[in-house]
Amino acid sequence: MRILILGGTKFLGRHLVDSALKNGHEVTLFNRGLTNPGLYPMVETLVGDRDGNLDALRGRHWDAVIDPSGYLPRVVRQSVELLKDSVEHYTFVSSVSVYVDFTRANLNEDAAVGTLEDKTSENIPEHYGELKALCEQEVEQGFGERALVIRPGLIVGPHDPTDRFTYWVWRFAQGGDVLVPGRYDYPVQFIDVRDLADWMIKLVEAQANGVFNATGPDKPLNMKGFVDTLVDVTPSAGHPVWVNEEFLLSQGVEEWTDLPLWISDRTGWPGFQTVNVNRAIEQGLTFRSARDTILDTLSWERSREKPDEGRLKAGLSRERELELLRAWNERQAR
Repeated sequence: MRILILGGTKFLGRHLVDSALKNGHEVTLFNRGLTNPGLYPMVETLVGDRDGNLDALRGRHWDAVIDPSGYLPRVVRQSVELLKDSVEHYTFVSSVSVYVDFTRANLNEDAAVGTLEDKTSENIPEHYGELKALCEQEVEQGFGERALVIRPGLIVGPHDPTDRFTYWVWRFAQGGDVLVPGRYDYPVQFIDVRDLADWMIKLVEAQANGVFNATGPDKPLNMKGFVDTLVDVTPSAGHPVWVNEEFLLSQGVEEWTDLPLWISDRTGWPGFQTVNVNRAIEQGLTFRSARDTILDTLSWERSREKPDEGRLKAGLSRERELELLRAWNERQAR
């Protein structure tokens, strides 16, 4: 197949390229040439900007396009309108964040998605999920039954630019006492980027349509199970110190950012990490073990160059963690 990928050099995009090439497809990239330029010298790269400069795509034809880089409906509309008559199939990468009611567990693809009163808003940090939902609508309106929408949960693994999963892998590999939030039974979901990419390419090959949640693992995983795996597989593994939510919130610790994968009971989002993926599994989605993802992420983390004195983009600084652990130990000693 001839596959066009919008982006293709950062995280999910680069793994989609790897998977497509592995399966023998002819890949074309379209991007601004700013992120990892020259990463794929053997792949045709068209330079432009999906917001207002799509000229390099005009007059070209592909069997499929994969869009892992659309965040604003106005911008996605441009590629949809240009490509709807020259591309057979459009895959859009959305997010489970589109859902409006995370107070419900086991959300499936038929659950209500968020809406915006002001549909001209382009405030991505504030309205990420709602904007993704509007982007989905643009693709579905333009391509109809030729549209495939993927809603991933937390995507993890090598080349993850967010460091949310990488923080835990890196931190446990450092050894010592590691602050771990909340309850043993708190649910955890994530998907290895390579599993997601390989599955998506299979769906593209099949010209599949519809909407699919995509996160993992296939069997329920809780925070204790995740932490036990980290302890088991990382060299010089740290010792988990479980700290309750009430203390963390009183200390101003930020959910999901200071301590990735943690969303407190106060927030009341049991549905955020219990998303139903039965439809995707029935369509062939499979998962490697958490152990393999952890080991591969650790290997990549140790090999990469990191700015800002090695600080990760997510997670507690070592100084802040030690401060919190001291305060927690003092509280427990009273």
